[in-house]
Amino acid sequence: MGLLLNPRAAFALASEFQQKGAAVGELFQFASGLYFRGKLAYARAFGRAPRGGSGALAIVPGRGLMDVEQRITAEELRAIGEVPVDVRDARYREALVRDVELLASRLGKRGEAVLLGSIATGKYADVLLDILGDRLLFPPSFVGRGDM
Repeated sequence: MGLLLNPRAAFALASEFQQKGAAVGELFQFASGLYFRGKLAYARAFGRAPRGGSGALAIVPGRGLMDVEQRITAEELRAIGEVPVDVRDARYREALVRDVELLASRLGKRGEAVLLGSIATGKYADVLLDILGDRLLFPPSFVGRGDM
């Protein structure tokens, strides 16, 4: 993300980001390329929003769940970068728990959420499973793939 924060960067996303911020999805896509791009395309195509929510959310350190279209500024990105993706860190865990509980209430008893991320470690799945239980689904192709 350092390139995006560099005031001398002249490419379109960096210029836009430095002037008025950029969508979380765009920033994550820039940072991780194909890894996030495919997941974002899938979520946008197949995600169905629960009442009052978005069909495509990203887990953002210290922010919990964010709509991938929500814009953030350079200052916000720097703050996000200070929070490790670690369930033992209260800044990460508490924000995620807060938002997953809200998502669970919006989904109702029969709504489901699909995690398009790592299931090999507890950094995402543990919190989501604790709250969503069997309403949390994983694509079969992700099982056994390691830390995605």
